[in-house]
Amino acid sequence: MNRNILAIIPARGGSKGIPKKNIIHVAGKPLIAYTIIQALESKNVTRVVVSTDDSEIAHVARQYGAEVIERPGFLATDDSSSEDAILHVLDVLKNEENYEPDLVVLLQCTSPLRQAQDIDKAIDCMVINGADSLLSVSVSHRFIWRKLPSGVLEPINYDYRHRPRRQDMEPNYLENGSIYIFKPWVIRKYRNRLGGKIHYYIMDYWSSFEIDEPEDLALCEWVLLQQNKRKKRTFPSQIDAVIFDFDGVFTDNTALIFEDGREAVIVSRADGLGISLLKQTGVVVRVLSAERNPVVAARCDKLGIEYKQGVDDKLTGLIEMLQEIKVPPGNVVFVGNDINDIGCMTFVGFSIAVADAHESVRAVADLVLKNKGGRGAVREVCELLIKHLNRRYNLNGYKDW
Repeated sequence: MNRNILAIIPARGGSKGIPKKNIIHVAGKPLIAYTIIQALESKNVTRVVVSTDDSEIAHVARQYGAEVIERPGFLATDDSSSEDAILHVLDVLKNEENYEPDLVVLLQCTSPLRQAQDIDKAIDCMVINGADSLLSVSVSHRFIWRKLPSGVLEPINYDYRHRPRRQDMEPNYLENGSIYIFKPWVIRKYRNRLGGKIHYYIMDYWSSFEIDEPEDLALCEWVLLQQNKRKKRTFPSQIDAVIFDFDGVFTDNTALIFEDGREAVIVSRADGLGISLLKQTGVVVRVLSAERNPVVAARCDKLGIEYKQGVDDKLTGLIEMLQEIKVPPGNVVFVGNDINDIGCMTFVGFSIAVADAHESVRAVADLVLKNKGGRGAVREVCELLIKHLNRRYNLNGYKDW
């Protein structure tokens, strides 16, 4: 499909029901990250733009690979519509780049449960049916009533005196707010995301949930965690780098404090050989730590590992590290143990948690180790990766692990 297809993600900063809703963490990621990733993984979408008035949202959006177009404040009020934001993006791109997409895909951050394939199927559905615009829907067989001005209820879609079986009802279609697609002329002419010949794309029940109220966060987080468990991702076919957290991974997360204030930690001596052998495969090994203790430098120097420590925003630190070593996130394995590692773990191609990691870390990890931090976890990672890479070395007489 040789078309310019622009995905626009509106994300204003002034959410009242759920403060900072668009960047609140849900199952390990900022909410907006799910929509950005889905758009970038779409085979049909050729460009992804976030429209926002908020610097924090803009920062997160860029972290996850989206372009950002700053929205004027007067287009980001409680009364402003998504259509206002979309028209602003189209005007900016037209005026500054003479860029006009063939199709626009509107993706709302509040629908994190869609899949990239839903976006592609919806685009295909619209094109095949010769539509000018499309909305995503879910099928409903529910009995719906409405309240009359008199206060009396009346059924809308069935006769209560002859209650039909569910399977005998004509289906109704619920607009779920997840995906809208339209030709640019539609929104310019009607100032509406829908117009001309309108078609629909049916999504499954779970994919249609969206976050509007605080209780929706818990439901969507549960679904996302269940989806993550079912995926059971395997190691990437290409592994270019392994990034380790330090405390709780190289150590058992305890510290020995001497009378003079010096600290010591407990590590596994077996890690050294494992790291040495892993590095022989050509895989880049790094440590990324929030800790500001000389012990990090001492241990990494002894193992010959480059490191960054005192990194408060670990995801930003990881992105900068990957830019330095010129490695794409999809070819990276991250090993962590605590909640400040979750952003990194959900950003890379494969994530590993030590056996005694925080429960929320184990929930998002692609693999949970058998060994605890400082008690063989690093060595276990090295052995697993060497086996996966299927490289053979002369390991003091051993041809393989």
